[in-house]
Amino acid sequence: MPDTRIPSDDNERRVRGPLALGLLALLGLVLFSSFVALGTWQVHRLAWKTALIAHVDERVHAPPVPAPGPADWAGITTANAEYRHVRLSGSWLGDRQTRVWTATDAGSGYWILAPLRRDDGSIVLVNRGFAPAGWCDLKGHCPAPPGGEVTVTGLLRISEPSGLFRHNDPATDTWYTRDVAAIAKARGLADVAPYFVDADASSGTTWPRGGMTVIHFPNHHLNYLITWYVLALMVLGAAIYVGRDEYRLRKRSKARGP
Repeated sequence: MPDTRIPSDDNERRVRGPLALGLLALLGLVLFSSFVALGTWQVHRLAWKTALIAHVDERVHAPPVPAPGPADWAGITTANAEYRHVRLSGSWLGDRQTRVWTATDAGSGYWILAPLRRDDGSIVLVNRGFAPAGWCDLKGHCPAPPGGEVTVTGLLRISEPSGLFRHNDPATDTWYTRDVAAIAKARGLADVAPYFVDADASSGTTWPRGGMTVIHFPNHHLNYLITWYVLALMVLGAAIYVGRDEYRLRKRSKARGP
C-alpha cells in the first residue's frame, strides 16, 4: 500500500504503509536477535577464556612432572597437556639440531630444537631456546649441546603445523614452525614424541636462551559482548522511537480527519 501524506503539514514525513512497517519490524527483529545472540556467545567465550588462562597459569607454575612417555602419547591433546611443566632426562643428539625462524623481544633469530634421546629409546624434541642469527654458521650448523646425561625441565607444547603464508621447506632446511613430525622426518628420527618441550631458562649459557615461551591469551571478549549488547539496545531504542513516531503521526492524522 502506498504511503499516505498528511495534508495539513507539507514538512512532515509520510506515514509508513503496512509493507514498509512490516519490513522495518522484520529488519529490527533480525538485527536485535543477531546482536543478542552474538553477545550471549561472547559471554560463554569470556567464561571459557578466563578458565583457560587460569588453568594454563596453574600448569606453568606447577612443579615439573615426568614428561609423557610412549604409552601416553596417543592421549595427549591441547586441552589436557599444553603448557604442562614437565621434566625429562636423556642425551642430546647434537648433530641433528634444527633452526626455526622466530622474532622475539630479543630480536630476530632462531629457536634451536635438539632431539633428546631418553633411556627407553624414545626421542623428544626440545626447544633449547632462542639464539640470534649469527650464533650458527652460514651453513646452519649450530654449536652442539653438552654431552652426557642431562635433565631438562620446560613446558610441553603441541606440534605446530606449517604456516599459512610461510611454509616450512625441509629440502632447503628452512623452518618457520615447530612441526614435530616434519622435523623428525627431515632428521631421520624415529619413535619421536608428538610434542616438543620449551626448555626453562638456564644460567649455564648465554645462547640458546630458554624460558622465553610467550604465554599470552588475548581476552577481549568482555569488550565484544558489551559492543554486541549495546548494538542490540540501540536497535531496540530505534524500534521504540519509530513506533512512537508512527503512533504520533497516525493519531494526528486521525484527529484532523480526511
